[in-house]
Amino acid sequence: MKPLEIIRNGITTENPTFVLLLGMCPTLATTSSAANGMAMGLATMFVLICSNTVISMIKHLVPDAVRIPSFIVVIAGFVTIVQLLMQAFVPALYASLGLFIPLIVVNCIVLGRAEAVAAKSSVLHSTFDGLGIGLGFTCSLTLLGLVRELLGAGTVFGQNVYPKEYGALLFVLAPGAFIVLGYLIALSNKIAKKK
Repeated sequence: MKPLEIIRNGITTENPTFVLLLGMCPTLATTSSAANGMAMGLATMFVLICSNTVISMIKHLVPDAVRIPSFIVVIAGFVTIVQLLMQAFVPALYASLGLFIPLIVVNCIVLGRAEAVAAKSSVLHSTFDGLGIGLGFTCSLTLLGLVRELLGAGTVFGQNVYPKEYGALLFVLAPGAFIVLGYLIALSNKIAKKK
């Protein structure tokens, strides 16, 4: 596959949120606003790109008996970098995402791509796969957060669209995440069927 096809595949055909239904815990928990969704998506995308690249580079050096633990160590290293950078430069955003940044280490999207793609593909293919899947995840979380923020608080990226009292608190809470996610998955499926 060509690099652009790999990226498009991660955004549409194998979108981790709307098609593969992976990473639902951070998807539902961190998308109370568009900014939170985007930040979580970008952090995950950084880890995906870097870990896929490094794992693809070292795959022939790692014995099969310790393959998964070594992948987790690589992923944990990049998650630590993201965590420290967020704590240093955007502490308020880091605080709002809380525990979900360190949990990227065990995110099934990151581990799955390491095992399914990076361990079996070239470095270039693995890097572009991380970029595509990361972009798909970022777009999904941002869209979900945007819809929830708009319907629940009347804002988009913190900017007022309509008075807050007209918003439905349900969409800022956990049940709203399930409702909006369900509708977005249905919309995604409808668009995919038309193609």
